[in-house]
Amino acid sequence: QVQLVESGGGLVQAGAFLRLSCAASGRSFTYAMGWFRQAPGKERECVAVITWSYGTTYYADSAKGRFTISRDTAKATVFLQMNSLKPEDTAVYYCAAGSKASFTPKEYDYWGQGTQVTVSS
Repeated sequence: QVQLVESGGGLVQAGAFLRLSCAASGRSFTYAMGWFRQAPGKERECVAVITWSYGTTYYADSAKGRFTISRDTAKATVFLQMNSLKPEDTAVYYCAAGSKASFTPKEYDYWGQGTQVTVSS
């Protein structure tokens, strides 16, 4: 089992930044960590993925150039730095752990409880 706890969400104005954190505990091995988001009435979508061992990163088009995913292996924590936030970034953000670097939610076995990000115009 892997336990994931997100933090760092909040209410900000357009153009601001936020840094989300996801602390992992439990089972030591996971191949990849992903950040997903889900807005009301929409499907859950992946914004960024990082492989745990090598730190290889992948981004959705909506995140490229604005979001940066990183990890601190010593602290078992994954981060999502979000810059130049837009109202359309408003969603609940989840981190997830899985055995494959994928943008598909079903490929991930463990999920955090989510943290709300609200961007006002």
